[in-house]
Amino acid sequence: MAMLFMIMLVLSTMMLFLSWILSFKSNNNSESLTPFECGFEPLSEMRSPFSIRFFLLIILFLIFDIEISLIFPIISMLIISKKFSTIFSFMVFLIILLFGIFHEWNEGAIDWVSM
Repeated sequence: MAMLFMIMLVLSTMMLFLSWILSFKSNNNSESLTPFECGFEPLSEMRSPFSIRFFLLIILFLIFDIEISLIFPIISMLIISKKFSTIFSFMVFLIILLFGIFHEWNEGAIDWVSM
């Protein structure tokens, strides 16, 4: 047990030392020291318009990212419990998602070329 502890201690110390050596950063690059403000220049006019395509794409990504995070627990519930109410609620959720994506497609929000 003590030998295993010593091996783990030496291995973790070596990894810590290696990461410290490899993470050496030079401060000579002035471009990397400038602040980054969501794609805008920090000293430019703050009320300049931004791309609506970019905004719409981010909103759609957030919506569908949240939906994916909701689908995974429902799938695990379907594996555990095969009740009709669970399957029905999952199907209703998927139908709402499909109607939403078809509506966005019909409105032209997903068609990136025509915007």
